[in-house]
Amino acid sequence: MKRVFAKLLSGGALVLAPVLAQAAEVQVAVAANFTAPMQKIAAEFEKASGHRVLLSYGATGKFYAQIINGAPFEVFLAADDRTPARLESEGRIVPGSRFTYAIGKLVLWSAREGYVDPQGEILRRGGFRHVAIASPKTAPYGAAAIEALTRLGLLDAVQPKFVTGENISQTYQFIFTGNAELGFVALSQVMEEGRVTGGSAWLVPTDLYPEIRQDAVILSRGARNPVAVELVEFLKGEKARAIIRAYGYEF
Repeated sequence: MKRVFAKLLSGGALVLAPVLAQAAEVQVAVAANFTAPMQKIAAEFEKASGHRVLLSYGATGKFYAQIINGAPFEVFLAADDRTPARLESEGRIVPGSRFTYAIGKLVLWSAREGYVDPQGEILRRGGFRHVAIASPKTAPYGAAAIEALTRLGLLDAVQPKFVTGENISQTYQFIFTGNAELGFVALSQVMEEGRVTGGSAWLVPTDLYPEIRQDAVILSRGARNPVAVELVEFLKGEKARAIIRAYGYEF
């Protein structure tokens, strides 16, 4: 982005010269499941705008606690729609800024090829020691996994084998490192360019858990930061949406 300033030369001539405007920045809290796509979106936004995007990743519930306690975030991309709605009802966001940026999908995944069958029957067969799951208290994907197991009638059998991650990123690491043979993660964590990139997976049917609508908001702290508005508008654009779709999200 550029601005123009006037420079008076020694002969009295007035010359217009372009200079780069000072880059600004925006602080963004991002639900852990959206890490990979947001990294790409932020890079594209920085390239297009010249501004900096400072990203923090974590569990939606923990971000809520940090925000109400004064954390310096200006934009919040949650893993659900309830938390942004709560912030809105409490007067902690820019009015009218809340919108759904993605609809997430739950997947049962193992880092081992062929370990998880395409129908998820491994949950009934058993034979595994650990199932990784994100904390259902702070991570919407963890709550979705609990709901899916409940509807399948398998919660009582599987729950004693839970290894609980603080957020969905830690849950993925439990599975990736082999500390859990399998577990429930966001489809976006194991998909890129429209396909699962490694291991084996069962895409959990969407009728087994409530729709995971992921909402974004401009927080009150970002009300006076034009870069916050620019980033949110960029997130709604086709370039960002193409990235989001590539990771298995819907709208």
